Amino acid sequence: QVQMVESGGGLVQAGGSLRLSCADSGRTFTTYPMGWFRQAPGKEREFVAAISKSGGTTSSADSVKGRFTISRDNAKNTVYLQMNSLKPEDTAVYYCAAGSLNWALPTTPTRVYTWGQGTQVTVSS
Repeated sequence: QVQMVESGGGLVQAGGSLRLSCADSGRTFTTYPMGWFRQAPGKEREFVAAISKSGGTTSSADSVKGRFTISRDNAKNTVYLQMNSLKPEDTAVYYCAAGSLNWALPTTPTRVYTWGQGTQVTVSS
């Protein structure tokens, strides 16, 4: 079973960087493809980035391409989201997600098996 805890959110100025971490305290982390989603107030939860079980394949939303990078360290049971060149429109609650085993990558909420509790990211202009 996957039990995930996110960290690394906070307040940053536009143009700054943050790194989010999602640590899994369970014993099956390498079984799951992983992803990051975000949800801004009044908006639907949207895909940000995803990574395969081995880490060899990644995907990211067009809105974050070239700025955000997803990675995972299977030895540490942790997935990361490095966010650079942050913009005010990146402000949202960011959720770590373990993907359903039916899909290679969790690129939509319907492909998610379980969610983390979320961490707030606020980018000031």
